[in-house]
Amino acid sequence: MTLSLDFTRHFRQLTLFAVFVVAVCCSDITLAQSQGVNAILMGRFREPWAFAFLPDGRVLVTEKPGTLKLLASPNEIYDITGVPAVVYSGQGGLGDIVLHPDFANNKLVYLSYAERGTSTTAGAAVARARLELTATGGTLVDLDVIWRQWPKVAGTGHYSHRIAFDADGYLWITSGERQQMTPAQQMENNLGKILRLHDDGSVPSDNPFVNLGGIGAQIWSLGHRNILGIAFDPQGRLWDVEMGPQGGDELNLIVRGDNYGWPIVSNGNHYDGRDIPDHSTRPDFNAPELSWTPVISPSSLMFYSGSEFPDWQGDAFISGLTIGTVSRIEFNGDSAREAQRFNLNTRVRAAKQGPEGGIWLLEDGQNGRLVRYTSRSSR
Repeated sequence: MTLSLDFTRHFRQLTLFAVFVVAVCCSDITLAQSQGVNAILMGRFREPWAFAFLPDGRVLVTEKPGTLKLLASPNEIYDITGVPAVVYSGQGGLGDIVLHPDFANNKLVYLSYAERGTSTTAGAAVARARLELTATGGTLVDLDVIWRQWPKVAGTGHYSHRIAFDADGYLWITSGERQQMTPAQQMENNLGKILRLHDDGSVPSDNPFVNLGGIGAQIWSLGHRNILGIAFDPQGRLWDVEMGPQGGDELNLIVRGDNYGWPIVSNGNHYDGRDIPDHSTRPDFNAPELSWTPVISPSSLMFYSGSEFPDWQGDAFISGLTIGTVSRIEFNGDSAREAQRFNLNTRVRAAKQGPEGGIWLLEDGQNGRLVRYTSRSSR
């Protein structure tokens, strides 16, 4: 009997990631290596949230309580000073980190974090600074806040504040609706929106709502809830993942100027059991390409293009918090399907492709691990 190429491909993928699961859950690096995968524990961190690869091979890792670390080599970790003060409470703290596309020349890094307002209010902010590195750490200098969530509100949830650069050098920011719901449909604030800016925080003249001026000019899309992952696919299209309420987590293809419906529609319900009309009831809103009930609590999104695992080129990976999963997504044009779900039994805060083409997974929690996986067959 001859197996089809498609079946063989998926069997190989399933076997390979089964090894990933063993390595993550059980720390059995030797077993992973014996099965053809290099699994290297890079370091442990206190509530890590995001990481970024430096050109020299070192890695920057943010910790939610407000510290920035430099991973020089496995388990060799140093401090980066000059980090802005953060509101560390609930979902708030130090968040995402990305390098400027021209980092090799300008040394600029971008950080997102929860920033204190007046009284008990807070809101997300994005700052940029020049990174001065040494052999044993470094510091951020000339830090400048280039964007703020507005208005600042009470509460400690749904900051979102994922950030990314596209191929043209535009800066993209996800701004959660801060558990306020209705602002996601209002144009006079930037809550519940995806925003497109220049690298200095100024507004591009071709944004869809630029004629509104002020806050509204920042907006690229609206009607979002809690967007914790954004990434560009091989065709340059922007996708997001966002947490639904009780059910209805979403994967969305982001279209210029579109409204994604929150809180008017959702494929989930309110936590008190009240119904929310499904997306199918309002075709005027952009519906998700995929949704999940029960939820996976998506925490990051990445598209894979490396040579380490060629069978997965063009696929997306979504890390999950609530049930500790990584989902692999396959695409056919604008449509998407969850091809596999790998149960890791640990909250995964971020998944990212490394510069060597490996897959790096960052755990959540007080002793969160950063683990790197590469294929031995390519060495």
